[in-house]
Amino acid sequence: MDTSDLRIALFSGNYNYTLDGANQALNRLVRSLLGNGAAVRVYSPKVANPDFAATGDLVGLPNVPMPVKGRGDYRMPTHLGARVKRDLAEFAPNIVHLSSPDPSGHAALRWALAHDVPVLASVHTRFETYPRYYNMAFLEPLIIYMLRRYYHRCDALVAPSQSMIDELRTMRMHDDIGLWSRGVDRTIFSSARRDPEWRRRIGLADDDVAILFLGRLVMEKGLDVFAETIAELRRRNVSHKVMVIGDGPARGWFEANLPGAAFVGFKTGDGLGQALASGDIFFNPSVTETFGNVTLEAMASGLPVVAAGATGSTSLVAEGVTGRLVAPSGSTDADAAAFADVLAPYCTDRALRAAHGAAGETRASEYSWEAINQVVADTYIRVIESRRAARASAAT
Repeated sequence: MDTSDLRIALFSGNYNYTLDGANQALNRLVRSLLGNGAAVRVYSPKVANPDFAATGDLVGLPNVPMPVKGRGDYRMPTHLGARVKRDLAEFAPNIVHLSSPDPSGHAALRWALAHDVPVLASVHTRFETYPRYYNMAFLEPLIIYMLRRYYHRCDALVAPSQSMIDELRTMRMHDDIGLWSRGVDRTIFSSARRDPEWRRRIGLADDDVAILFLGRLVMEKGLDVFAETIAELRRRNVSHKVMVIGDGPARGWFEANLPGAAFVGFKTGDGLGQALASGDIFFNPSVTETFGNVTLEAMASGLPVVAAGATGSTSLVAEGVTGRLVAPSGSTDADAAAFADVLAPYCTDRALRAAHGAAGETRASEYSWEAINQVVADTYIRVIESRRAARASAAT
């Protein structure tokens, strides 16, 4: 069996209507699979004006706005319905890929079990950590239990970093967990994209040192820690500026708590590469990432990285070589002080910024999308062949 024999039904809670790292990875995967002769059908919520065009055939799932304050731009697929089940039956997948443990993911898993179709689940975010950002941390043990039950019924998992694989095994999510890493487009992300004139247009002088945030402006990205860290640097009289790339429902809160910052909005493609390379230090305090696409893109753009020592970043950032990692303590004030300790030297030492930025750019060159996505295709094939062998053994 090879890639051209695959018929993949891919379920996603957000395939293209709102841009984030997870759906960019899924679209790149589908592009690679289609290019190698596989058949792919994607099932996800559809909206009138998505952030970008979907790769491949997209079938809409019944959905409602995410019932969480501050997440109204996301949709929750609620079930499959007769129309989607008919489409699945006609498509006749030989593998089901689940990318989100939402209600439709659970329904698709039940459909696959009922039709003896093997299932691969990919893990894209630390869902169990989300309640702590909405004053519902007491739900975390329940969510871990529900995730464990969900993933145990799948044939295998893939996760984007070794640190995330280790975390999933610690939580007893599955025994069969493979590495599906992430790549970076070096035609977009490079230190050569730095543009001094663009910096001047957004209010940055040539000798300003810009600490950069990139991502969806939602609280679970660590916006509170970022803002408090900047306040701490100001209290210490460490000279710096702040640039924010991205948009989202928490933008108003972030602007109010980052006075004087340059908010440049949502960027993609060449515009994103230009903006990212035009910063000086990348600061990512998020502990919800499973990989950290933005961290890899910042490294490819020649920026030293200061990040939370959590899943994702720990597999990318070489401590003291390409940046610094700070172990999260759970206290915003303590974390802000620790981040300020490691950010301050970058703000004042041009040679340190240059050395760690160059090392990060070299490390980022190791991440090739084509080789990375072939790992998923190979995992599909292994899971399918294992199921066929089990059927044959049971029949004898």
